[in-house]
Amino acid sequence: MDNIDIGLAVSAGMLVLVLIGVRVAFAAAIAGLAGLVWIFWAKKGLAGDQFFWALTVAVKTAGQVPHSKVASQALSLIPTFILIGYLAYYAGLTKALFEAAKRWVGWLPGGLGVSTVFATAGFAAVSGASVATSAVFARIAIPEMLDVGYDKKFAAGVVACAGTLASLIPPSAILVIYAIIVEQDVGALLLAGFLPGAFSALIYGALVIGLALTFKNFGPPVTGFTWGQRFASLPAAFPIFFVVAIIILFIYNPFGGDAWGTPTEGGALGAFVVFLMALGKGMRWPQLKDALLETAKLSVMIFTIIWGVLIYVRFLGFADLPGAFSEWITSLDQSPMLTLILILCAYAVLGMFMDAIGMLLLTLPVVFPAVIALNGGESVAAADSAFGMSAVGCAIWFGIIVVKMAELCLITPPIGLNCFVVAGVRPDISVHEVFKGSSPFFIADAITIAGLIAFPGIVLYLPELLLGG
Repeated sequence: MDNIDIGLAVSAGMLVLVLIGVRVAFAAAIAGLAGLVWIFWAKKGLAGDQFFWALTVAVKTAGQVPHSKVASQALSLIPTFILIGYLAYYAGLTKALFEAAKRWVGWLPGGLGVSTVFATAGFAAVSGASVATSAVFARIAIPEMLDVGYDKKFAAGVVACAGTLASLIPPSAILVIYAIIVEQDVGALLLAGFLPGAFSALIYGALVIGLALTFKNFGPPVTGFTWGQRFASLPAAFPIFFVVAIIILFIYNPFGGDAWGTPTEGGALGAFVVFLMALGKGMRWPQLKDALLETAKLSVMIFTIIWGVLIYVRFLGFADLPGAFSEWITSLDQSPMLTLILILCAYAVLGMFMDAIGMLLLTLPVVFPAVIALNGGESVAAADSAFGMSAVGCAIWFGIIVVKMAELCLITPPIGLNCFVVAGVRPDISVHEVFKGSSPFFIADAITIAGLIAFPGIVLYLPELLLGG
């Protein structure tokens, strides 16, 4: 067998491990180490006395990955962004956002559902974790929706699906991971997520209104708020936008000239500002301890996945599977856009069996070079490319689309993590009911993805405006 055959065989074995329930981090690490041993041993003709030599070399090669790849300043963004979200919860910003959204848009059909979507979008702007966002709003929004007569499946589905917006709206941990995998500018990817995230929130809100209009008493509106009460709710919600403004100004400096700091420094500054707000709202050591512990747990989970998958990625490099896949993709006798759509459909299927971060880490080393090749290569000009954009623009555009596809993993049975989190917070609502309530939002996600493909300017406008074409 040549290296590519070994790569295919090991990849198939890894997928089997995932399907039988082995965690992605461990399945990828086992497959990567086994593949490295196989490749090094095959170079010696599979001689029996060379197996332990191959094992030693493979272990040394795999052992370099955790430090060399994870000791990256860009990855330090992940715990700071996650910490911002937990501290914002203890600062009372989530309740303030939901209350303001309820008073301003609660009068709409499905008003509390729409309020949940918009409040979640606002909270996503200071939280990098979808799971944390869903857990927070399951405690805040679902009780209020149930009190006014919402269908409990629908209420839980709104929270689970709205929580996925934290994957797209900066600061997003998964966008940071994407940028590092494909070696693109982290700041550009984060900036590119704002408009698509807002676009997705609007589509979600429109779907909620449509469902409330279609089904009687599905999502009754909330009325009775005066204009004075509406304006009175805004000051408590302003700190969210203040923190977002600080991070944006610090990282991008829209006034011209060099940036005032790195994204990591901007994230740390944002965490410090929210920490001061939480102290002012009465946060004490037990709450701070909980925020730090939850941040550590989620960060360790993400970094463990990264460690394991990068061992597998190192093996893919030796097997030359990414290059072979790119050549095969570009040789297909069909339009590049059709090929891209088929790739996205494959992501939708994979999302049924894998978590979002693991799926991207496993597939991007192979898929990303193929997409760039479809567009015309690393040095193609926008005018000559298949998708009408430069290689850098294509990398950003594809990143936002594939992260939006990854959001489906969070609400797709059987392992949709957001749905399990909502059910865990609300024992009176089963996981099956949360999945059922989430199902209409697949339509909204399909519309959002179609819009981002048809109008790439939604993704590229802000990066081109503030960072240059």
